[in-house]
Amino acid sequence: MMSMKEWFRRGEPWVWINGGAVAISMIMVIGLLGLIAVRGLSHFWPHTIIDGTYHKPEGGSYRIIGEIANEEWVPAIRLREAGIPIEEGVDEVHRLLVKTGNRDITGLDFRWVLADNIKDITIPDDILNVERLEWGNYYGFLRSVKENGQVIAEGDGAHEVLFSRLNRAIALSEQITDIEKGDIGAINYGLEKLRLKRRSLELEGALTPQAEADLQAERAEFDARFKILQKERNDLLADLSRDSFVAVNMSGVETEIPFSKVVNIFQPNGLAFSEKIVFYVERFTEFLTRDPREANTEGGIFPAIFGTVMMVLLMSVIVTPFGVVAAVYLREYARQGPLTRTIRIAVNNLAGVPSIVYGVFGLGFFVYFVGGSLDEVFYPEAAPAPVFGTPGLMWASLTLAILTVPVVIVATEEGLARIPKTVREGSLALGATKFETLWKVILPMSSPAMMTGLILAIARAAGEVAPLMLVGVVKLAPVLPVDGNAPFLHLDRKFMHLGFHIYDVGFQSPHVEAARPLVYATAFLLVAVIAILNLTAVMIRNRLREKYRALET
Repeated sequence: MMSMKEWFRRGEPWVWINGGAVAISMIMVIGLLGLIAVRGLSHFWPHTIIDGTYHKPEGGSYRIIGEIANEEWVPAIRLREAGIPIEEGVDEVHRLLVKTGNRDITGLDFRWVLADNIKDITIPDDILNVERLEWGNYYGFLRSVKENGQVIAEGDGAHEVLFSRLNRAIALSEQITDIEKGDIGAINYGLEKLRLKRRSLELEGALTPQAEADLQAERAEFDARFKILQKERNDLLADLSRDSFVAVNMSGVETEIPFSKVVNIFQPNGLAFSEKIVFYVERFTEFLTRDPREANTEGGIFPAIFGTVMMVLLMSVIVTPFGVVAAVYLREYARQGPLTRTIRIAVNNLAGVPSIVYGVFGLGFFVYFVGGSLDEVFYPEAAPAPVFGTPGLMWASLTLAILTVPVVIVATEEGLARIPKTVREGSLALGATKFETLWKVILPMSSPAMMTGLILAIARAAGEVAPLMLVGVVKLAPVLPVDGNAPFLHLDRKFMHLGFHIYDVGFQSPHVEAARPLVYATAFLLVAVIAILNLTAVMIRNRLREKYRALET
């Protein structure tokens, strides 16, 4: 039997301690991701809507309709201090957070109620959950469906008409959106280009009568197309505003809701389990593919996903060549002396600089100095409005490239140092020049290390928020950086980012309870986006490692 002294001498305790630390770390990470996933992804499930009578502790009662959003046990003394009468002898009270919606009528989206004071609870199948463009959800019972102010269906048969008119309204809304964002957006972009062209000719003194006539002819073409599209859009809007429906809420107040203000209508209590699964997939897909609304507390987050991925890709394209070139120079060409050691120390120290400092640098150097100079030289016609002299996608990508370039330099240098000296000597002995050896032998063999540096850079850059708040990210971007208008990729535009979206929804939203599930869901998606980008880089690195493994042995 092994003695305790021998057991310690062999280092067995440290192996077990390290293994235990890794296991605990993995459990914590998986637990955190599980919590985020459950809290966030459960938001899209069609929750049951209850209908009951709430007896207030201070006396009186009212009807309550809504979803149970949360529940908790609170000390009774805390409620007594808040002025809520609680029976003596009760230490803890079970209370529920009920999402009652109808904010435009009652002024409240959510209300805390004592669980034991809700009586006569029922789950009616015909209760409606109406998702609206404004004022959040509406909960109530359908009374009638109207067309041009005239009742066309009411009673039991009104639900079938309601959903058929809803499908019609959704189709019309999609057509209107396509016209506004697509065709009319392209015309507005063309008119702005035409205005800048005229201003440029005016500054150059080349605005001749013939040039003015040509510009006016082009503008007339845009105006003619716009009038046609405007008429088509107005006709669709008039057709969309034709239908409405009347519903009654828990207070007995009837409300007429136009279909033009409705995003979706469903009856969660009447859905079978398979229908709930289909509904869940549809809602989650909409969350991934649609634009946000209601101060980012409703709708989707597609612009934020797109902006995050686009920024990380641009940053990767910028940081990789700069980091690799710097590492190659330091390792292969620079004289190894005090100056080179000082540069390496500086590079390592740059990795520890707070990210907000990089944001201030990016704002001062890239935006104000470089961008302002570009505007003066290439875009004088746009003055006083800035083109590149304002935060945008390009400056955000460059700022994060500067932030992450030390990581790429260090990882690439380590990869270059691991390549055996015999490989270099063999290449040179066969007649290759130093550059050919570097380009065709050394760099390909060190490519897995470059990918490692890129993976670390992506992991850090994708989650950064502080510098982006200064150099390009916004709460809501009206258009994407990529569209169908030349030059198609607009590096000067501001963009949305998942990290900033989490901050904005979680800490700047006026409706905290409504925003909380979206914070979890967006956080889960940010982790998923980073994981997908990293896994892609890891797969490429592993393939490169296998390809050049034989040369290293």
